[in-house]
Amino acid sequence: MSWIVRWALNVAGIIFTTNIVAGFDVTIPAAIVGSIIFGIINATIRPLLLLLTLPINLLTLGLFTLVINGFMLWLVALVVKGFEIQTFGAAFIAAIILMIISSLVSFLVGDRRRF
Repeated sequence: MSWIVRWALNVAGIIFTTNIVAGFDVTIPAAIVGSIIFGIINATIRPLLLLLTLPINLLTLGLFTLVINGFMLWLVALVVKGFEIQTFGAAFIAAIILMIISSLVSFLVGDRRRF
């Protein structure tokens, strides 16, 4: 049940981010579909990109991961109609904001399983 709450809060985070970042425009249905696609892309393509860019990630002390997150968001915009990003700068800023929101959601919701 916590994954539904987490997903709904992440969709709300995407909608909230559209109000903050100029050049990042998302409709509500696109936010719903986009959050699912974003999760799939992050689970499949992102680990491979992180592995391929490991040397530059080490040189930048992990800051290049922020560029990869912006690229993942840009890929979602290519796939989902109504999920529009005008510039890579907008994708980069939106990815940072969404990363913060997702971290807060994970911290607040978390898994309540006890062993």
